[in-house]
Amino acid sequence: MFAVEEINRNPLLLPNVTLGYEIYDSCDYVSNAVEATLKLFSGRQDHVPGYRCTTKGPLAGFIGLPYSMAVLTQIYRYPHLSQYLKNLQMKSGEKLYSANEGPIGQYDIMNWVTSRGTVTYTQIGSFFPFAPAKQQLIINQSDIKWNHKFKQVPKSICSESCPPGYRKVQRKGQPVCCFDCILCSEDEFSNETDSTNCMKCPKDMWANEMHDGCWNRTLEFLSYQEVLGGTLASRSILGSLLPLSILFIFLKNANTPVVKANNRNLSYILLVSLFFCFLCILMFIGRPITITCILRQFIFGISFVLCISCVLGKTMMVVIAFNLTKPKSSGRMWLNSRVTNTLVLVCTAIQVIICAGWLAHSPPFEYTDNKSKMGIIIVECNKGSSVAYSCTMGYMGFLATLCFVVAYLVRKLPGSFNEAKLITFSMLIFGAVWISFIPAYLSTTGKYMMAVEVFAILSSSSGVVSCIFLPKVYIIILSPEMNKIEIKSANK
Repeated sequence: MFAVEEINRNPLLLPNVTLGYEIYDSCDYVSNAVEATLKLFSGRQDHVPGYRCTTKGPLAGFIGLPYSMAVLTQIYRYPHLSQYLKNLQMKSGEKLYSANEGPIGQYDIMNWVTSRGTVTYTQIGSFFPFAPAKQQLIINQSDIKWNHKFKQVPKSICSESCPPGYRKVQRKGQPVCCFDCILCSEDEFSNETDSTNCMKCPKDMWANEMHDGCWNRTLEFLSYQEVLGGTLASRSILGSLLPLSILFIFLKNANTPVVKANNRNLSYILLVSLFFCFLCILMFIGRPITITCILRQFIFGISFVLCISCVLGKTMMVVIAFNLTKPKSSGRMWLNSRVTNTLVLVCTAIQVIICAGWLAHSPPFEYTDNKSKMGIIIVECNKGSSVAYSCTMGYMGFLATLCFVVAYLVRKLPGSFNEAKLITFSMLIFGAVWISFIPAYLSTTGKYMMAVEVFAILSSSSGVVSCIFLPKVYIIILSPEMNKIEIKSANK
């Protein structure tokens, strides 16, 4: 452009001739340079080799990349005007040579120093654009004279690079080189410098502390291998042996007054139901799967309702026995064991219907929670239907409350084998355990939530066994004379 303008200004160089030019940017691609050359030949955007369709003046020559254009221009016998520019010295210090020598350039780097109004220039290095990458810039730092405000090369960037684990956030109203580095969120990471976005870790992994990678998450559930789970499991097995032992003792002493009092058949059913109450704890320990999630709620709900129904039946027997004092009273028919057995059957059947509807409509299933705890996947049972779970627990609580109220009202009735006091204490413990269970259960997560429920089952079952049956076992084994005294007084 400079050469063409200088030639056009000077009428002595090319009289009566005006030069023009067209410029194409090859972007350092050979294909672009070849395409641009063909366009100059044909004068059309859609180049036609061998034809020139332009109305402009004839082509005088080409200046460009010799390795891409020389072959084409020689076919059409056009000269790279570069020989006319051979000895041109530009103000910037760059020298352009002929096409045969290649487009080699050099820039001098000058140090501009002002002292008492005088400006001096000192060459401190050079820049070679077409040299190898690490040899283009040469600077003699010892020759540099610094301003008093600077002692080294000032940084030409607004913000430092963001390390892995961070992402860049553009500052409003500032250049693109000005940004802030924001740490990736809990479940995200970035493993590149100056990353604009953070990537999410897979569901079974979590971001490490530096957020520059992902680690495998730890599975959390109430396990048999850990101290807490192993202790609760052993207590469950030992606890289940207690009602079985008492059942064996009762069967061996089935005809004694202590066992016969208040319907011994209900006592047998109650002991069996307590055995299952203890054993259902094992369903709450170990990695949850869908089948154990279903079985634990089904066995737990029915076993406990059967247990409380038996206690309610025994309480009703106390009420009926001490209120029907007339020997010929028609109400004595209610003392029949079939009545209490029917009561137990009906109360338990209602719970079975509730559980069956729960399992048919929205059964429990295995669920993984990877958001509650950082770096931990909580494997637990989803209740499926919170309404059905509430109905199951609510019905059990209703029966326990009814049993407690009836037993409390008849606790002072006479009789050596009146179980009302024992039942009152057992239901008091039962209610206290499950009432305190609710806030404790809702305030915990993961394996500790299961541990709270297991502890509630263990405590309430132990309370019923201890309050109702241990005093009777004491009489049978350690105070047999009390059993015999009751027989004598009955004969009289």
